[in-house]
Amino acid sequence: MKHERGFTLVEVMIVVAIIGIISAIAIPQYKQYVMRGNRSAAESFMMDVASREKQYLLDARAYIAGDNSGSASVLSGLTMTIPKEVYTNYTIAVSAPVSAPPSFTITATPIAGRPQASDGTLTLDDSGTKTPSNKW
Repeated sequence: MKHERGFTLVEVMIVVAIIGIISAIAIPQYKQYVMRGNRSAAESFMMDVASREKQYLLDARAYIAGDNSGSASVLSGLTMTIPKEVYTNYTIAVSAPVSAPPSFTITATPIAGRPQASDGTLTLDDSGTKTPSNKW
């Protein structure tokens, strides 16, 4: 007499239930991890822009202003390009009003419809003030 070997329906259903529970926990956590990574890339790029702006101030006695939508005057003036992980999720803008003392503000606005849309706008100014402070 031969005995058939294999899994019972109950065993297969238990495995499927365990996989479902693990997926329900892991997928949201993975999405949060990806969001934090994208935010970190934007923050790092903003810090690089701020550093270049400060170097530019030492040479020209003023900050270079503009934004990356259209002319890209700031980034080309600073010889910078936006990394892919930043420009696919955020719009970067740099404003430097002509005033004394010189100042600038870098803003990263999440693009609507992208995973970062719920993240909120990030800003960094010439004095190093970062908003929102709980995300930096």
